[in-house]
Amino acid sequence: MKVFGVVGWKNSGKTGLMERLVTEFTDRGISVSTIKHAHHAFDVDQPGKDSFRHRVAGAREVVLASAYRFAIMHELRDADEPSLDDLLSKMAPVDLVLIEGYKTEHHAKIEANRAATGKDLLAPNDAKILAVASDRQPQIDRPVFDLDDTVGIADFIAVQVGL
Repeated sequence: MKVFGVVGWKNSGKTGLMERLVTEFTDRGISVSTIKHAHHAFDVDQPGKDSFRHRVAGAREVVLASAYRFAIMHELRDADEPSLDDLLSKMAPVDLVLIEGYKTEHHAKIEANRAATGKDLLAPNDAKILAVASDRQPQIDRPVFDLDDTVGIADFIAVQVGL
């Protein structure tokens, strides 16, 4: 599987870019999966539902399945957070996995950047950030795309990963 990441500060446009890239690549006939890193506790389950009750009772994994989709919820129960490589190894094969977040990992990435965040670029301190997608024109020694140039960014990623 080919892997490419989208990183940036909070409210930098990462999620919108990810969404547009998934659509663009799937429209090109490329199978895509995503990984999104969260810095906070989250729950995809609902209190009171059977699967939630199974987890609360102590199940390590709960698989919720229907004719339309399935989800595997894995409780860490004080174990370490899995590494990105561990998570990738659990995924079904696809042409491309797009990763949102994991900015300190060592995979190829593009940085989403908005002037409104007031934050400095991450790229100058990370050689794995191969380009910047921004609503401004930062002076940097890497390609800079308009944050809304989904086709151009997808073309860049496709070349980088060999698709």
